[in-house]
Amino acid sequence: MATTSESQPAQTGPAADDAQSREGEIFDLLSNQRRRYAIHYCKREAGPVTLGDLAEHVAAWELEKEVEELTSAERKRVYTSLQQSHLPTLERADVIEFDDRTIELTDEAAELDVYLDIVPGDSVPWGVYYLGLTVIGTIVMAGLWLEVLPTETIPELGWATAVFALFAVSAVVHVGQNRRMRLGGMERPP
Repeated sequence: MATTSESQPAQTGPAADDAQSREGEIFDLLSNQRRRYAIHYCKREAGPVTLGDLAEHVAAWELEKEVEELTSAERKRVYTSLQQSHLPTLERADVIEFDDRTIELTDEAAELDVYLDIVPGDSVPWGVYYLGLTVIGTIVMAGLWLEVLPTETIPELGWATAVFALFAVSAVVHVGQNRRMRLGGMERPP
């Protein structure tokens, strides 16, 4: 993705077009739930997986059933779709290696993590959360400058430490949640 800054001019030409094309391809790959589930299962297993096992788990997740509860028709529908459509698409994008029965992630699959910042439906996006912390920090700093915050009970360094601690704890929680919510990081896909 081309970015601009004062010290670095925007990329133009074939390199920028290639980066944008690759980014579009990645978003297209991840736009399909079945492909995300396939990537999740492969990451979770951390090695080659069989098409049959992959199809079973993807079908179970899609239908919100246990693998043992699946019918052969449900397995076959997902198996066929993976074999004929989704796995060849992932292979063309160099995300997996697929040899008709065995699937293994490539090193390119790690690149997908950047695009998978999954925000649970009941939570605030991290960017908005950090913006809120910045507002709190600004209010504290303004209160100290205007001498409206008590510095007798809590010294100025104490206020600064509290704001810093809020950011530090938030960052630790953020990193932990991102690792937990990553594809392959939990039993069921997020």
